[in-house]
Amino acid sequence: MKKIVLIIAIVFVSNNAFAQQTALVRQNDQFGYINHDGSWLIKPQYLKAASFSDGLAAVFNGVKWGFIDRNNTVVIDYKFDRVKAFDSGIAVVSKDKLWFYINKKGEEVKMPASNKVFDFKNGLAFIKRGDLTGLINSNGDVVLEPKYHKIFPFFKGYAKVKLDKSFGLIDKTGKLVIDLNYQGIGKYTNGVVKAKKDGKIGLIINNTFKELDVLKIWNFVDGENITYALDKNKKIGFINRNGEWIIQPQFKKVRKFKNGLAPVSTKGKLWGYIDATGKMQIEEQFRDAEVFSKDGLAPVKLKKFWGFIDKTGKLVIKDKYIITAKSFNIFKKQSKGFINGLAKVNLNKKWGFIDTKGNLLANTWFQRVHNFKK
Repeated sequence: MKKIVLIIAIVFVSNNAFAQQTALVRQNDQFGYINHDGSWLIKPQYLKAASFSDGLAAVFNGVKWGFIDRNNTVVIDYKFDRVKAFDSGIAVVSKDKLWFYINKKGEEVKMPASNKVFDFKNGLAFIKRGDLTGLINSNGDVVLEPKYHKIFPFFKGYAKVKLDKSFGLIDKTGKLVIDLNYQGIGKYTNGVVKAKKDGKIGLIINNTFKELDVLKIWNFVDGENITYALDKNKKIGFINRNGEWIIQPQFKKVRKFKNGLAPVSTKGKLWGYIDATGKMQIEEQFRDAEVFSKDGLAPVKLKKFWGFIDKTGKLVIKDKYIITAKSFNIFKKQSKGFINGLAKVNLNKKWGFIDTKGNLLANTWFQRVHNFKK
């Protein structure tokens, strides 16, 4: 009985999380927001708008920017020239050519002195004094006094830092977890990160550098225990977190493992899928191929357009769509394929979302759409 109740609770929480997701869409040259079920949260009425973040969304009335809540109530009046998204209750805005911080009441918030105003990401923002960069939190506390020439964006709680020509890694408290002994360093996950030291390429495994006889290593991401590497013969294979080859270099092109399969191309022309032993599970037959989603489907291009296959290689959604990683923000890419049961697609120059059966969400097409966000 307890198990049944737990399952029901998990399903309820999952469905509720989806219900809270909204997507920014453009229709009839105006922006609005739809819910995950395709119903309107806010019908198109804004000349410009941004996705919801931290409960608020920036909207433009033709003259100035302000912020609305999910009830379409203007909670911060139209008075800014430019704005960025809220994070941890703080947003960066511009007025009269000056950038500064505000809270959710629209009040200016004083932060530690910085040569430049940086927006917050997951509760942290950079500060810059002279040539050096540090960190502050949304309470205005200095987490890390400026001491590095560059701090890169955080990934899974860690950020690459650079001082002169040396790289290391810090955590969200500003603590140096990998010393500044490297010429290059990648994204840190579960104790392992790719790096370059004394002209040699390898992995840092629990703070110890292990040289590998390769030309390039790609990052371990999404908690995966497998990534790919380029050997001296310019062939790509797959390695584990110990830097050992688990699939020998033999491919011209590959993409990451997801849901047990990885797209590969032996000669660089046609794509198929292998399993974690290197066995070809879906023969090379596609002009292009992306990774499988948690929904068990992957986008593939047969001729000119994209469709979706299941893990047996069967085409379950006809190849008639255009897909892209581009979004309204040209500097940010979005995942291709299915996310939480929906995929963003283009048909006949219109955008919409399809479900895993190929049904168009709410039977509605738009001029543009952005992926769903909380």
